[in-house]
Amino acid sequence: MPLVRNSYGKGRVRVMRVHRDGDYNEVRELTVHTMLEGDFAAAYTEADNRQVIATDTIKNMSYVIAREAMTDSAEQYGERLARGFLERYAQVERATVTMHETKWLRASFGGRPHPHGFVLDNNGRCYARVEATREAVSVTSGITGYTFMKSTGSGWENFVRDEYTTLPDTSDRIAATAMDATWRWSRVPADCPATNAAILGTMLEVFATTYSHSVQDSLWRMGEAALAACPALEEVRLACPNKHYLPVNLAPFGLSSDNMVFIPTDEPYGQIECIVGRS
Repeated sequence: MPLVRNSYGKGRVRVMRVHRDGDYNEVRELTVHTMLEGDFAAAYTEADNRQVIATDTIKNMSYVIAREAMTDSAEQYGERLARGFLERYAQVERATVTMHETKWLRASFGGRPHPHGFVLDNNGRCYARVEATREAVSVTSGITGYTFMKSTGSGWENFVRDEYTTLPDTSDRIAATAMDATWRWSRVPADCPATNAAILGTMLEVFATTYSHSVQDSLWRMGEAALAACPALEEVRLACPNKHYLPVNLAPFGLSSDNMVFIPTDEPYGQIECIVGRS
């Protein structure tokens, strides 16, 4: 039986990098997953490990490159790490580095930012993925689990109705999601964190300030706005599970909910996804 494809690497390598400028510090914390492809088939088919780089070595390189190149952005760190494997090991043909960032926000006291005090930002995790060969590098940025909502300005009407349909039409509902969004670059900007924040801000503004006929409607317009705002983007992928808020029936108590009292639930949930790209 032939070995069709193989890859291996090291997952959940957690690293914190502190950049110190006197009393003023910057911090970046990443969880790194590195996978290698190349001339490793003999380890599978012939029990021959002579070409195999130990996964412990992969972990150690992640730390060394963090010392050298983790102060600017996850994207730049990932590219440096991926290229490091290609430059050092001839048997590596492709290196893919996926990173999730734990975001620390600078604390402020008395209206003044503290030089080395931080609080954890729990809303979503920044995401970056670098896939590198000797011929090309592809970089993707984004965010996972980013949660937001609007309490009105959303509806769901005129959908398919048959004998299995029980959901009523509504022109006024809560819309909420924990979004996974990624965007692929045609060219990586000099300041990835600032550009990523601007892209996310653009999409959230579209969501919050315009009426949504459906999650599908909002996602399409959010992707369009991101591409219009950033010419360096090639495509935007959006995946949004519904976080439902169901109106409570207060009629048994002689009351009307008046669209004010809801039961939060996220199971089961609708899953809405799309890719918006340049033609």
